Amino acid sequence: MTASAPTPQTARLARRLAAPGLAVALALAAGCVKHRTYQNHDMDFGSIKTVAVMPFWNLTKDAQAADRVRDVFSNMLLATQAVYVLPAGEVARGTGNLGLGQGTTPSTEEIVKLGGLLKVDAVITGVVREYGEVRSGGATANVVSVSAQMYETGTGKVVWAGASTRGGVGWGSRLLGTAGGDPVNDVTEQAVDDLLEQLFR
Repeated sequence: MTASAPTPQTARLARRLAAPGLAVALALAAGCVKHRTYQNHDMDFGSIKTVAVMPFWNLTKDAQAADRVRDVFSNMLLATQAVYVLPAGEVARGTGNLGLGQGTTPSTEEIVKLGGLLKVDAVITGVVREYGEVRSGGATANVVSVSAQMYETGTGKVVWAGASTRGGVGWGSRLLGTAGGDPVNDVTEQAVDDLLEQLFR
């Protein structure tokens, strides 16, 4: 899937982060983290300059869902200009050298090795739980549900985790029994926007 232009929310996020950077943005999040978001407050997020986004787990019926969501996530994270996101090909070569399969969640030791091999400060993994059309009664709409985790490569520990679900059949569409909601590409961007807001809030 070709990455689309950043949404207005991501554009605002990029402008906000351009000056203070990742450390300040995450420091501001300390007092307003929602229950679905985890952050390790002992972590120096200012040390994270380069990130590798691993292939996401796919728990949906759409064989391409994880690749599409990962592509959108990587491009929108890069668009914030807060960190450099390693190209997918370099990540694939690194995981191949370590014998990690598609959609594999690395162990603590593998995270540390991958960080050294790819020269990245953090590794992000993700799971796509829902992607595409859902039906409720006679109504249909697109939904995307995804979670992501960030591991610091010095120790291999999780330092951030978040989840988002966007789209679905609204009450109006359910009552009328009609198709509604946004195209799946737009819903994917909405879910990723939410994840990035959780990361940088």
